[in-house]
Amino acid sequence: MPLKQAENLNMKAIWQAIRTHFQADFRWDVYMGIALFLFLIIFFNYSVNLEKGIIDSYRGRPLRMFWYFLLYAFSYYGSLLIWVAFRKEWWRLQNPRFWVYSLFILAILGIDGGFYAYHHWSQSIFKGAIYNYAFHCFTNISSLLTVFVPLFIFYSTFDSQWHFFYGFLPKWHALKPYLLLVVLMIPLIIWASFQADFLSSYPSYEDSNADEFFGVSPLLTTLIYELFYGFDFVSTELMFRGFMVIGMSHLLGRGSIISMVVCYAALHFGKPLGETIGSVFGGYILGVLAFQTRSIWGGIIVHIGVAWLMDLAAWLQKI
Repeated sequence: MPLKQAENLNMKAIWQAIRTHFQADFRWDVYMGIALFLFLIIFFNYSVNLEKGIIDSYRGRPLRMFWYFLLYAFSYYGSLLIWVAFRKEWWRLQNPRFWVYSLFILAILGIDGGFYAYHHWSQSIFKGAIYNYAFHCFTNISSLLTVFVPLFIFYSTFDSQWHFFYGFLPKWHALKPYLLLVVLMIPLIIWASFQADFLSSYPSYEDSNADEFFGVSPLLTTLIYELFYGFDFVSTELMFRGFMVIGMSHLLGRGSIISMVVCYAALHFGKPLGETIGSVFGGYILGVLAFQTRSIWGGIIVHIGVAWLMDLAAWLQKI
């Protein structure tokens, strides 16, 4: 679908964009190979508790960043090799810019995943009196330092001629269908809220002593946390749909989507299994739409909307 058509998205155009991409990109051998690779890495993670049991055991040490780098690099390059091999497009990997771009974003993912300085920040602020609250808030806004700053420097140095900061250009007239996508997710979220593994992970923020410390309503501290929580998804969209799809599409074409999807699934390895599987389909759809529109704002709306609804559903189950 031509770009100027995609900029005026409605629901029909969204499904047409997905269908057009799927028809152009789909091959049984490629997609079955990717599906098998995904199955193996997901099975391995949940069998040995890789993310929570092994990688997180290095929390607070620089080696944790390296572990995350290895996880994302294996997921990304493994899936991309399958895509390139079956399509016989090895020439894409012979471009030095591909290696500069891919190693850079994988390093950012590793640093962001293993970063733990917010633990010390939380201990220092107000002498640790609101440690739990500060820890959760700093966790979600630390991407300002680990993601936004390095990506903006990279963009200013290499990429400003290609697009507007990896899809950050607002296209407000095209966002209404994404709001409808969020609404369509409500029945699934309601179903998930009755599952034990969902309720063991959500809501993402439990009540703390911050409201008593500041002398304000618990609702206010919760709303502030949720705003910070939402911001974390902005950085996620920037990395995965912004850089890995829009930023690398001039190097990998449609191949930028499928490799992003597998890497994005690896990002969810610490989540319930159902959420990891769901991230494959959600990541694919958002990746296709970012590829077509050259904008990540639709994905930001969907991501934040679903995340807030999941927290709300879990909270309602526990009151």
